[in-house]
Amino acid sequence: MIYNSHSNLPNIWNCNLAVIGLGYVGLPLAIEFAKDQLCRRTHLKINRDVIGFDISKKRLDELRNNFDTTNEISTEELIKTKLKYSNKKTELVQCEVFIITVPTPIDSSKVPNLNPLLQACRLVGSILEIQNKQGLINTQPVIIFESTVYPGATEEFCVPIIEKESMLKFNVDFFCGYSPERINPGDKKHKLTNIVKVTSGSTEKVKYWVDDLYGSIIESGTYSTSSIKVAEAAKVIENTQRDINIALINELSIIFSKIGIDTLDVLDAANTKWNFLSFKPGLVGGHCIGIDPYYLTYKSQQIGYHPQVVLAGRRVNDEMGRWIVEKIIRQMAIKKIMISGSRALILGFTFKENCPDIRNTKVIDLINELEKYGINVEVTDPLANIELAKNEYNIDITNNIPFHEKYDLVILATSHKHFIEMTLSDWRSITKHFSIIFDLKGLIPREMNAIRP
Repeated sequence: MIYNSHSNLPNIWNCNLAVIGLGYVGLPLAIEFAKDQLCRRTHLKINRDVIGFDISKKRLDELRNNFDTTNEISTEELIKTKLKYSNKKTELVQCEVFIITVPTPIDSSKVPNLNPLLQACRLVGSILEIQNKQGLINTQPVIIFESTVYPGATEEFCVPIIEKESMLKFNVDFFCGYSPERINPGDKKHKLTNIVKVTSGSTEKVKYWVDDLYGSIIESGTYSTSSIKVAEAAKVIENTQRDINIALINELSIIFSKIGIDTLDVLDAANTKWNFLSFKPGLVGGHCIGIDPYYLTYKSQQIGYHPQVVLAGRRVNDEMGRWIVEKIIRQMAIKKIMISGSRALILGFTFKENCPDIRNTKVIDLINELEKYGINVEVTDPLANIELAKNEYNIDITNNIPFHEKYDLVILATSHKHFIEMTLSDWRSITKHFSIIFDLKGLIPREMNAIRP
Protein backbone atom coordinates (compact mmCIF):
# COMPACT_ATOMS: atom_id res chain seq x y z
CA MET A 1 0.00 0.00 0.00
CA ILE A 2 1.42 3.39 -0.97
CA TYR A 3 0.34 5.81 1.73
CA ASN A 4 1.27 9.31 0.69
CA SER A 5 -2.20 10.87 0.38
CA HIS A 6 -4.39 12.41 3.12
CA SER A 7 -1.29 13.07 5.22
CA ASN A 8 1.41 15.59 5.88
CA LEU A 9 4.13 12.96 5.99
CA PRO A 10 7.33 13.35 3.95
CA ASN A 11 7.37 12.28 0.32
CA ILE A 12 8.67 8.72 0.28
CA TRP A 13 10.64 9.10 -2.95
CA ASN A 14 12.06 12.62 -2.55
CA CYS A 15 12.43 13.21 1.19
CA ASN A 16 15.48 14.58 2.98
CA LEU A 17 16.69 11.69 5.12
CA ALA A 18 19.38 11.31 7.77
CA VAL A 19 20.88 8.08 9.07
CA ILE A 20 22.30 8.55 12.57
CA GLY A 21 25.22 6.16 13.14
CA LEU A 22 27.37 4.81 10.30
CA GLY A 23 28.44 1.43 11.59
CA TYR A 24 27.68 -2.07 10.29
CA VAL A 25 23.97 -1.22 10.13
CA GLY A 26 23.81 2.47 9.31
CA LEU A 27 26.29 2.70 6.46
CA PRO A 28 24.74 0.07 4.14
CA LEU A 29 21.29 1.53 4.88
CA ALA A 30 22.37 5.10 4.12
CA ILE A 31 24.13 4.02 0.92
CA GLU A 32 21.00 2.23 -0.29
CA PHE A 33 18.61 5.07 0.55
CA ALA A 34 20.92 7.52 -1.26
CA LYS A 35 20.86 5.64 -4.56
CA ASP A 36 19.13 7.08 -7.61
CA GLN A 37 16.97 4.11 -8.48
CA LEU A 38 13.40 3.07 -9.18
CA CYS A 39 11.08 2.31 -6.27
CA ARG A 40 10.65 -1.45 -5.86
CA ARG A 41 6.89 -1.03 -5.52
CA THR A 42 5.84 1.83 -7.79
CA HIS A 43 8.79 2.01 -10.20
CA LEU A 44 8.82 5.76 -9.62
CA LYS A 45 12.23 7.40 -9.64
CA ILE A 46 13.83 7.87 -6.23
CA ASN A 47 15.81 11.06 -5.71
CA ARG A 48 16.41 11.52 -2.00
CA ASP A 49 18.93 13.78 -0.29
CA VAL A 50 20.56 11.54 2.31
CA ILE A 51 23.04 12.49 5.03
CA GLY A 52 25.03 9.92 6.96
CA PHE A 53 25.72 11.30 10.44
CA ASP A 54 28.34 9.95 12.84
CA ILE A 55 30.04 11.50 15.88
CA SER A 56 33.38 9.92 14.95
CA LYS A 57 35.48 12.24 12.81
CA LYS A 58 37.87 9.36 12.15
CA ARG A 59 35.03 7.24 10.77
CA LEU A 60 33.85 10.06 8.53
CA ASP A 61 37.38 10.72 7.25
CA GLU A 62 37.77 7.05 6.34
CA LEU A 63 34.49 7.05 4.44
CA ARG A 64 35.34 10.28 2.64
CA ASN A 65 38.54 8.54 1.56
CA ASN A 66 36.38 5.67 0.27
CA PHE A 67 37.46 3.15 2.90
CA ASP A 68 35.07 1.17 5.10
CA THR A 69 36.80 -0.56 8.02
CA THR A 70 33.79 -2.86 8.51
CA ASN A 71 34.27 -4.30 4.99
CA GLU A 72 30.52 -4.09 4.42
CA ILE A 73 30.78 -1.52 1.63
CA SER A 74 33.38 -1.72 -1.13
CA THR A 75 35.60 1.14 -2.23
CA GLU A 76 33.81 1.15 -5.59
CA GLU A 77 30.43 1.63 -3.92
CA LEU A 78 31.77 4.45 -1.75
CA ILE A 79 33.21 6.20 -4.78
CA LYS A 80 29.85 6.00 -6.60
CA THR A 81 27.56 7.01 -3.73
CA LYS A 82 26.03 10.47 -3.51
CA LEU A 83 25.64 10.03 0.28
CA LYS A 84 26.79 13.09 2.22
CA TYR A 85 28.73 12.66 5.47
CA SER A 86 28.46 14.90 8.50
CA ASN A 87 29.01 15.23 12.24
CA LYS A 88 27.37 18.65 12.44
CA LYS A 89 23.84 19.05 13.76
CA THR A 90 23.26 22.16 11.69
CA GLU A 91 23.52 20.13 8.49
CA LEU A 92 20.53 18.00 9.52
CA VAL A 93 17.97 20.75 9.99
CA GLN A 94 16.43 20.24 6.52
CA CYS A 95 15.86 16.51 7.15
CA GLU A 96 12.32 15.19 7.43
CA VAL A 97 13.17 11.55 8.18
CA PHE A 98 15.67 10.35 10.79
CA ILE A 99 16.75 6.72 11.05
CA ILE A 100 18.67 5.92 14.22
CA THR A 101 21.15 3.03 13.98
CA VAL A 102 23.41 3.65 16.98
CA PRO A 103 24.80 0.71 19.01
CA THR A 104 22.92 -0.55 22.04
CA PRO A 105 25.46 -2.53 24.11
CA ILE A 106 25.34 -3.81 27.67
CA ASP A 107 27.51 -2.65 30.58
CA SER A 108 29.81 -4.72 32.79
CA SER A 109 26.81 -5.77 34.88
CA LYS A 110 25.02 -7.03 31.74
CA VAL A 111 22.46 -4.22 31.96
CA PRO A 112 21.40 -2.41 28.76
CA ASN A 113 23.53 0.66 28.09
CA LEU A 114 21.13 3.06 26.39
CA ASN A 115 23.43 6.07 26.49
CA PRO A 116 24.15 6.08 22.71
CA LEU A 117 20.39 5.93 22.10
CA LEU A 118 19.81 8.70 24.62
CA GLN A 119 22.31 10.96 22.88
CA ALA A 120 20.81 10.22 19.46
CA CYS A 121 17.31 11.06 20.72
CA ARG A 122 18.56 14.33 22.22
CA LEU A 123 20.22 15.18 18.93
CA VAL A 124 17.08 14.56 16.87
CA GLY A 125 14.88 16.31 19.44
CA SER A 126 17.05 19.43 19.32
CA ILE A 127 16.89 19.41 15.51
CA LEU A 128 13.09 19.20 15.60
CA GLU A 129 13.04 22.18 17.95
CA ILE A 130 15.11 24.25 15.49
CA GLN A 131 12.91 23.17 12.60
CA ASN A 132 9.75 24.13 14.45
CA LYS A 133 10.99 27.53 15.62
CA GLN A 134 12.37 28.49 12.23
CA GLY A 135 9.69 26.86 10.09
CA LEU A 136 12.29 24.97 8.07
CA ILE A 137 10.12 22.04 6.92
CA ASN A 138 6.45 21.77 6.06
CA THR A 139 5.94 18.07 6.82
CA GLN A 140 5.57 16.08 10.03
CA PRO A 141 8.97 14.44 10.65
CA VAL A 142 9.30 10.69 11.18
CA ILE A 143 11.95 9.13 13.44
CA ILE A 144 12.64 5.43 12.82
CA PHE A 145 14.71 3.29 15.15
CA GLU A 146 16.72 0.27 14.04
CA SER A 147 18.85 -0.18 17.17
CA THR A 148 18.09 -3.31 19.19
CA VAL A 149 16.04 -2.49 22.29
CA TYR A 150 13.65 -4.18 24.70
CA PRO A 151 9.93 -4.22 23.82
CA GLY A 152 8.49 -0.82 24.68
CA ALA A 153 11.75 1.15 24.61
CA THR A 154 10.87 3.31 21.60
CA GLU A 155 7.69 4.71 23.12
CA GLU A 156 8.68 4.52 26.80
CA PHE A 157 12.32 5.66 26.63
CA CYS A 158 12.99 7.40 23.30
CA VAL A 159 9.79 9.35 22.71
CA PRO A 160 9.81 11.25 26.06
CA ILE A 161 13.38 12.40 25.37
CA ILE A 162 12.47 13.66 21.91
CA GLU A 163 9.35 15.39 23.26
CA LYS A 164 11.35 17.10 26.00
CA GLU A 165 14.12 18.29 23.66
CA SER A 166 11.82 19.40 20.85
CA MET A 167 8.88 20.74 22.89
CA LEU A 168 6.68 18.91 20.37
CA LYS A 169 3.94 16.32 20.86
CA PHE A 170 4.31 12.69 19.81
CA ASN A 171 1.86 11.47 17.14
CA VAL A 172 0.77 15.07 16.54
CA ASP A 173 3.90 17.00 15.58
CA PHE A 174 6.19 14.05 14.87
CA PHE A 175 5.86 10.28 14.48
CA CYS A 176 8.00 7.23 15.12
CA GLY A 177 8.62 3.85 13.59
CA TYR A 178 10.74 0.82 14.39
CA SER A 179 12.39 -1.50 11.88
CA PRO A 180 14.85 -3.93 13.46
CA GLU A 181 18.20 -4.31 11.75
CA ARG A 182 19.04 -7.76 10.43
CA ILE A 183 22.55 -7.14 9.16
CA ASN A 184 24.83 -10.17 9.46
CA PRO A 185 28.41 -8.82 9.47
CA GLY A 186 30.67 -10.48 6.93
CA ASP A 187 27.79 -12.25 5.19
CA LYS A 188 28.04 -11.51 1.45
CA LYS A 189 24.95 -13.60 0.65
CA HIS A 190 22.38 -12.11 3.03
CA LYS A 191 22.58 -8.37 2.46
CA LEU A 192 20.28 -5.48 3.35
CA THR A 193 18.13 -5.58 0.23
CA ASN A 194 17.58 -9.34 0.12
CA ILE A 195 16.51 -9.81 3.73
CA VAL A 196 12.81 -9.31 4.55
CA LYS A 197 12.45 -6.06 6.53
CA VAL A 198 10.14 -5.96 9.54
CA THR A 199 8.45 -2.56 9.90
CA SER A 200 6.10 -0.74 12.25
CA GLY A 201 4.74 2.74 12.97
CA SER A 202 3.30 4.72 15.86
CA THR A 203 -0.08 5.18 14.12
CA GLU A 204 -1.90 3.24 11.43
CA LYS A 205 -1.04 5.92 8.87
CA VAL A 206 2.63 5.95 9.83
CA LYS A 207 2.75 2.15 9.90
CA TYR A 208 1.96 2.06 6.17
CA TRP A 209 4.27 4.98 5.44
CA VAL A 210 7.27 3.33 7.14
CA ASP A 211 6.52 0.07 5.35
CA ASP A 212 6.42 1.85 2.00
CA LEU A 213 9.65 3.73 2.73
CA TYR A 214 11.57 0.50 3.28
CA GLY A 215 9.58 -1.27 0.58
CA SER A 216 11.00 1.20 -1.92
CA ILE A 217 14.51 -0.27 -1.52
CA ILE A 218 14.09 -3.83 -0.15
CA GLU A 219 14.05 -6.43 -2.90
CA SER A 220 12.86 -9.28 -0.64
CA GLY A 221 9.88 -7.29 0.62
CA THR A 222 8.68 -6.16 4.03
CA TYR A 223 6.54 -7.43 6.88
CA SER A 224 4.42 -4.83 8.65
CA THR A 225 3.68 -5.60 12.31
CA SER A 226 0.69 -4.57 14.39
CA SER A 227 2.70 -2.34 16.72
CA ILE A 228 6.16 -1.00 17.47
CA LYS A 229 6.41 -3.28 20.51
CA VAL A 230 5.82 -6.35 18.34
CA ALA A 231 8.63 -5.31 15.99
CA GLU A 232 10.96 -4.65 18.95
CA ALA A 233 10.14 -8.04 20.46
CA ALA A 234 10.66 -9.84 17.15
CA LYS A 235 14.20 -8.54 17.01
CA VAL A 236 15.24 -9.67 20.47
CA ILE A 237 13.72 -13.15 20.18
CA GLU A 238 15.44 -13.83 16.85
CA ASN A 239 18.80 -13.77 18.56
CA THR A 240 17.58 -15.08 21.92
CA GLN A 241 16.37 -18.22 20.16
CA ARG A 242 19.78 -18.75 18.56
CA ASP A 243 21.47 -18.09 21.89
CA ILE A 244 19.41 -20.75 23.66
CA ASN A 245 19.94 -23.30 20.88
CA ILE A 246 23.70 -22.78 20.99
CA ALA A 247 23.62 -22.98 24.80
CA LEU A 248 21.96 -26.40 24.53
CA ILE A 249 24.70 -27.65 22.21
CA ASN A 250 27.37 -26.13 24.45
CA GLU A 251 25.95 -27.95 27.44
CA LEU A 252 25.77 -31.17 25.44
CA SER A 253 29.42 -30.70 24.49
CA ILE A 254 30.33 -30.60 28.19
CA ILE A 255 28.36 -33.79 28.82
CA PHE A 256 29.82 -35.59 25.81
CA SER A 257 33.33 -34.50 26.80
CA LYS A 258 32.87 -36.13 30.18
CA ILE A 259 31.52 -39.25 28.49
CA GLY A 260 34.51 -39.28 26.16
CA ILE A 261 32.89 -38.78 22.76
CA ASP A 262 33.37 -36.08 20.13
CA THR A 263 30.47 -33.60 20.05
CA LEU A 264 31.00 -32.70 16.40
CA ASP A 265 30.84 -36.40 15.46
CA VAL A 266 27.57 -36.68 17.35
CA LEU A 267 26.16 -33.64 15.56
CA ASP A 268 27.19 -35.00 12.16
CA ALA A 269 25.20 -38.13 12.90
CA ALA A 270 22.17 -36.25 14.27
CA ASN A 271 22.14 -33.90 11.27
CA THR A 272 21.12 -36.78 9.02
CA LYS A 273 17.57 -36.40 10.40
CA TRP A 274 15.62 -33.92 8.27
CA ASN A 275 14.26 -31.83 11.14
CA PHE A 276 17.32 -31.70 13.38
CA LEU A 277 18.41 -28.09 13.92
CA SER A 278 22.06 -27.61 13.04
CA PHE A 279 23.93 -25.66 15.71
CA LYS A 280 27.52 -26.08 16.84
CA PRO A 281 29.21 -25.51 20.19
CA GLY A 282 31.41 -22.49 20.63
CA LEU A 283 31.95 -19.00 21.94
CA VAL A 284 28.91 -16.76 21.64
CA GLY A 285 29.90 -13.13 21.21
CA GLY A 286 29.15 -10.32 18.84
CA HIS A 287 26.78 -7.39 18.81
CA CYS A 288 23.56 -9.43 18.78
CA ILE A 289 23.40 -13.00 20.06
CA GLY A 290 25.48 -12.37 23.17
CA ILE A 291 23.68 -9.12 24.01
CA ASP A 292 20.06 -9.10 22.83
CA PRO A 293 18.83 -11.64 25.42
CA TYR A 294 19.87 -9.25 28.20
CA TYR A 295 17.56 -6.59 26.76
CA LEU A 296 14.67 -9.02 26.95
CA THR A 297 15.49 -10.20 30.47
CA TYR A 298 15.95 -6.59 31.61
CA LYS A 299 12.42 -5.72 30.55
CA SER A 300 11.08 -9.00 31.90
CA GLN A 301 12.50 -8.31 35.35
CA GLN A 302 11.11 -4.76 35.24
CA ILE A 303 7.59 -6.15 34.94
CA GLY A 304 8.11 -8.68 37.73
CA TYR A 305 8.99 -11.89 35.91
CA HIS A 306 12.36 -13.55 36.43
CA PRO A 307 13.17 -15.45 33.22
CA GLN A 308 14.68 -18.87 33.67
CA VAL A 309 15.42 -20.51 30.32
CA VAL A 310 16.85 -17.36 28.71
CA LEU A 311 19.20 -16.60 31.61
CA ALA A 312 20.19 -20.26 31.94
CA GLY A 313 21.27 -20.22 28.31
CA ARG A 314 23.21 -17.02 28.85
CA ARG A 315 25.03 -18.52 31.85
CA VAL A 316 26.07 -21.58 29.86
CA ASN A 317 27.36 -19.52 26.94
CA ASP A 318 29.12 -16.96 29.13
CA GLU A 319 31.01 -19.77 30.89
CA MET A 320 32.25 -21.53 27.75
CA GLY A 321 35.60 -19.73 27.69
CA ARG A 322 36.41 -20.88 31.21
CA TRP A 323 35.30 -24.45 30.51
CA ILE A 324 37.41 -24.70 27.33
CA VAL A 325 40.51 -23.49 29.17
CA GLU A 326 39.94 -25.92 32.06
CA LYS A 327 39.72 -28.74 29.52
CA ILE A 328 42.96 -27.57 27.91
CA ILE A 329 44.78 -27.28 31.23
CA ARG A 330 43.81 -30.85 32.16
CA GLN A 331 45.24 -32.12 28.88
CA MET A 332 48.45 -30.13 29.38
CA ALA A 333 48.83 -31.69 32.81
CA ILE A 334 48.23 -35.18 31.40
CA LYS A 335 50.90 -34.58 28.72
CA LYS A 336 53.22 -33.16 31.38
CA ILE A 337 53.55 -29.86 29.53
CA MET A 338 54.80 -27.10 31.80
CA ILE A 339 51.77 -24.80 32.17
CA SER A 340 53.17 -21.61 33.66
CA GLY A 341 55.47 -19.96 31.16
CA SER A 342 54.26 -22.02 28.20
CA ARG A 343 53.51 -20.36 24.85
CA ALA A 344 50.02 -20.32 23.39
CA LEU A 345 48.84 -19.15 19.99
CA ILE A 346 45.21 -18.25 19.42
CA LEU A 347 44.10 -18.13 15.80
CA GLY A 348 41.28 -15.63 15.44
CA PHE A 349 40.08 -12.74 17.56
CA THR A 350 36.92 -11.51 15.83
CA PHE A 351 33.60 -12.83 17.07
CA LYS A 352 32.85 -14.60 13.78
CA GLU A 353 34.50 -15.88 10.64
CA ASN A 354 35.61 -13.75 7.68
CA CYS A 355 34.64 -10.52 9.41
CA PRO A 356 36.72 -7.79 11.13
CA ASP A 357 34.13 -7.23 13.89
CA ILE A 358 35.59 -7.60 17.39
CA ARG A 359 32.58 -6.29 19.31
CA ASN A 360 31.91 -8.44 22.38
CA THR A 361 34.32 -11.11 21.16
CA LYS A 362 34.48 -14.00 23.59
CA VAL A 363 37.98 -14.90 22.50
CA ILE A 364 39.03 -12.42 25.15
CA ASP A 365 37.66 -14.86 27.74
CA LEU A 366 40.10 -17.53 26.51
CA ILE A 367 42.98 -15.07 26.74
CA ASN A 368 42.07 -13.94 30.26
CA GLU A 369 41.62 -17.51 31.53
CA LEU A 370 44.89 -18.75 30.02
CA GLU A 371 46.81 -15.84 31.49
CA LYS A 372 45.52 -16.75 34.95
CA TYR A 373 47.63 -19.92 34.64
CA GLY A 374 50.74 -17.94 33.68
CA ILE A 375 50.54 -18.91 30.02
CA ASN A 376 52.03 -16.46 27.52
CA VAL A 377 49.31 -15.85 24.95
CA GLU A 378 49.82 -14.58 21.42
CA VAL A 379 46.92 -13.78 19.13
CA THR A 380 46.83 -13.55 15.36
CA ASP A 381 43.89 -12.51 13.23
CA PRO A 382 44.27 -11.55 9.55
CA LEU A 383 41.12 -9.39 9.62
CA ALA A 384 41.00 -7.75 13.06
CA ASN A 385 42.08 -4.15 13.49
CA ILE A 386 45.26 -4.12 15.58
CA GLU A 387 44.74 -0.59 16.90
CA LEU A 388 41.10 -1.25 17.83
CA ALA A 389 42.00 -4.47 19.67
CA LYS A 390 44.53 -2.52 21.71
CA ASN A 391 42.14 0.32 22.48
CA GLU A 392 39.12 -1.85 23.29
CA TYR A 393 40.71 -4.84 25.01
CA ASN A 394 44.27 -3.72 25.78
CA ILE A 395 45.81 -6.68 23.96
CA ASP A 396 48.40 -6.86 21.22
CA ILE A 397 47.51 -8.92 18.18
CA THR A 398 49.16 -9.52 14.82
CA ASN A 399 47.64 -9.98 11.36
CA ASN A 400 50.14 -12.57 10.14
CA ILE A 401 50.26 -16.25 11.07
CA PRO A 402 53.70 -16.92 12.67
CA PHE A 403 54.60 -20.07 10.73
CA HIS A 404 58.22 -19.77 11.88
CA GLU A 405 57.31 -20.15 15.57
CA LYS A 406 56.56 -23.24 17.69
CA TYR A 407 53.90 -23.24 20.42
CA ASP A 408 53.00 -25.48 23.33
CA LEU A 409 49.32 -24.74 22.76
CA VAL A 410 47.42 -23.71 19.61
CA ILE A 411 43.73 -22.80 19.67
CA LEU A 412 41.67 -22.35 16.52
CA ALA A 413 39.02 -19.88 17.74
CA THR A 414 37.62 -18.39 14.52
CA SER A 415 37.14 -20.11 11.17
CA HIS A 416 38.54 -17.43 8.88
CA LYS A 417 39.24 -18.64 5.35
CA HIS A 418 42.93 -17.97 6.05
CA PHE A 419 42.90 -20.75 8.66
CA ILE A 420 40.71 -23.11 6.62
CA GLU A 421 43.29 -22.91 3.83
CA MET A 422 46.12 -23.98 6.13
CA THR A 423 47.65 -27.31 5.10
CA LEU A 424 48.72 -30.19 7.31
CA SER A 425 52.28 -28.95 6.88
CA ASP A 426 51.24 -25.48 8.04
CA TRP A 427 49.70 -26.85 11.21
CA ARG A 428 52.79 -28.90 11.96
CA SER A 429 55.00 -25.84 11.43
CA ILE A 430 53.49 -24.02 14.43
CA THR A 431 53.31 -26.98 16.84
CA LYS A 432 55.77 -29.09 18.74
CA HIS A 433 55.67 -32.88 18.88
CA PHE A 434 53.71 -32.84 22.17
CA SER A 435 51.72 -29.63 21.67
CA ILE A 436 48.10 -29.32 22.67
CA ILE A 437 45.85 -28.27 19.79
CA PHE A 438 42.27 -27.22 20.46
CA ASP A 439 40.02 -27.10 17.41
CA LEU A 440 36.97 -25.09 18.42
CA LYS A 441 35.64 -25.07 14.84
CA GLY A 442 36.28 -28.66 13.75
CA LEU A 443 38.46 -27.60 10.82
CA ILE A 444 41.95 -28.82 11.66
CA PRO A 445 43.02 -32.03 9.84
CA ARG A 446 42.20 -35.03 12.01
CA GLU A 447 45.81 -36.22 11.59
CA MET A 448 46.81 -33.47 14.03
CA ASN A 449 44.81 -35.19 16.81
CA ALA A 450 43.37 -31.88 17.94
CA ILE A 451 41.04 -31.73 20.90
CA ARG A 452 37.52 -30.81 19.78
CA PRO A 453 34.48 -29.66 21.77
